[in-house]
Amino acid sequence: MTPADKRYTSTDYELLKSEEVFHGFFKMVRLTLRHKLFSGGWSQPIERELFERGHCVGVLLYDPVNRLVSLAEQFRVGALEQSGSPWLFEVVAGMVETGESLEDVARREVQEEAGITKIQLISICDYWVSPGGTSERMHLYCALTDLTDSAGIYGLNHESEDIQLHTLPESTAFEWFDQGKCDNAATTICLMWLRINRDSLLT
Repeated sequence: MTPADKRYTSTDYELLKSEEVFHGFFKMVRLTLRHKLFSGGWSQPIERELFERGHCVGVLLYDPVNRLVSLAEQFRVGALEQSGSPWLFEVVAGMVETGESLEDVARREVQEEAGITKIQLISICDYWVSPGGTSERMHLYCALTDLTDSAGIYGLNHESEDIQLHTLPESTAFEWFDQGKCDNAATTICLMWLRINRDSLLT
């Protein structure tokens, strides 16, 4: 029997209590639960606050003909303590709304944040963003498209979005990554994936 054969599942914990402790732009809940222990038996009741913001789709914009990458630059409140700047270079991204498919979200966000409607989507991966404290899951795609005239300012005013879309040679995007200028998880994963897979995307 391998370790994978012995893994606990969603039937091996008990949710004892759930209460909403904050509901603003995002939501926070406090959970009381217990779970089975690797040594046998059950844990004592555990209290944890869980940050609930829904799930997200991120899209790397890539032009395989002209070998261009587009990255969105925008202000991020979570990066206020960064010594350089709280404006980050990121892939296009947005939250999944009720009833939307992941590909619908990807196409909507590419149109809103880059003004592009014609894309070919390729799935990259999906992952838990920070499962020790949030239920958010990120779904990443690469969007193949023509980026020759894509640079500009985008975003929705009613969502207070102010996005500068930068279009640059893929070699420059990789230099930015190596220099630590693209220092968020979704963009890091996407650029690492592109570096490995770009030759197979050439048309």
